[in-house]
Amino acid sequence: MLDKATALPALLRKLDKLPQGHALDLRTYKRNRSVLIRRAGADAFDVAEDGFHREDFRVPFSGLKKLLRVLLKREFPRSTKIRVYDLGAADAAGLGERKVI
Repeated sequence: MLDKATALPALLRKLDKLPQGHALDLRTYKRNRSVLIRRAGADAFDVAEDGFHREDFRVPFSGLKKLLRVLLKREFPRSTKIRVYDLGAADAAGLGERKVI
C-alpha cells in the first residue's frame, strides 16, 4: 500500500521498470474502484479505469504522469492509501477500446 501523497513518483518508477506485457492494478482500500496499467510496448501503456468512470486509454510514458494525476484524483478522491498489485504477465482481455492520447 502506498500513501496517495507519494504514490505518483513511486508508481512512475515501478512503471518505468515494468517489463512489456506485465501490469499493475491500483485499487482503493475497499477495493471497489481500480485503475489497471499494462505495458503494451516499449513506450506504450494501456490504462483501464473502472470506478466512477469506465474508460480505456493508450498513452506513451511521457503522458502517463498527467493521466495518472487525473485518474488518481477522480477515482480515489478521499482515499489516503492506494493498494498496488503486481499482476505479472497480463493479457489485454481487461482492456477494450482505447483512447489514444
